[in-house]
Amino acid sequence: QVQLVESGGGLVQPGGSLRLSCAASGRIFSIYAMGWYRQVPGKQRELVADITSGGSINYADFVKGRFTITRNNAKNTVYLQMDSLKPEDTAVYYCQADILSREFRHMDYWGQGTQVTVSS
Repeated sequence: QVQLVESGGGLVQPGGSLRLSCAASGRIFSIYAMGWYRQVPGKQRELVADITSGGSINYADFVKGRFTITRNNAKNTVYLQMDSLKPEDTAVYYCQADILSREFRHMDYWGQGTQVTVSS
């Protein structure tokens, strides 16, 4: 009964910016954390950034200083502001949510993915 809907991907030139959004909906008791992962052909899915409901943030080294993750706990949403984009940022970006049940068991949910293409 939980679904994640992503938006904000697209085509942008190097040095440009995009803002990704992800909203969780459905029957949600509590969200422990939400984050963004990306995947390119021939490579495994990798963490970009994540954030807990308490505000603890983790960034991959390759995006530090360029990307910013934020959240709105009341709206069950997470955002990824991407600045100074590089061609190597091209990937499918997936939203992930770590949902807690009423018994505080963790359950992972994934968005449908949104394509980000950085090309001159």
